Amino acid sequence: MSIQHLPLAPELAVSDWFNTPSPITLEGLRGKVVYLHSFQLLCPGCVAESLPQVKRIERLFANTDLKVIGLHTVFEHHAAMTPVTLKAFIHEYRLTSPIGVDQAGDGDVPVTMARYGLRGTPSSVLIGRDGTILHHAFGVEDDMAVGARIAMALAQPVPAAAGEVSDGNCADGRCALPGTEA
Repeated sequence: MSIQHLPLAPELAVSDWFNTPSPITLEGLRGKVVYLHSFQLLCPGCVAESLPQVKRIERLFANTDLKVIGLHTVFEHHAAMTPVTLKAFIHEYRLTSPIGVDQAGDGDVPVTMARYGLRGTPSSVLIGRDGTILHHAFGVEDDMAVGARIAMALAQPVPAAAGEVSDGNCADGRCALPGTEA
């Protein structure tokens, strides 16, 4: 089996952060699996389905190195969904994972939303340990499917850091499980 070359996840463009003492970068999270969920506080599907699912993901994978990051992606009703309103929403809904406010772009589409080609909210992106996009979804997916994808991503080995001695199973910063080399 050959190593599949997947696209690297674009860096996040965030204007404000909540629930974190310092800004987060995907580069800084390299080696961890990242579940990025995009939402809007006035999105009914986000409030009723997506955010409760994120809480279940956080509980189920609490003892792993999965990093859950929220991205408040406002592409409509801009005046109503300010960072002040978001702060109150985060408190009321008891959201604990880091949440970034997607940086305003040209027109109505925020920068990160455009970079990832998100079609709306809720959306999610699963990013592997090597920084590649493993899965990209619009809407709420079945809990079992999301959990299985996250578990498979967590089962992958942590890529060797630059300058570290490799066991021979890594190429181009991507690692293969023993016995799966090309």
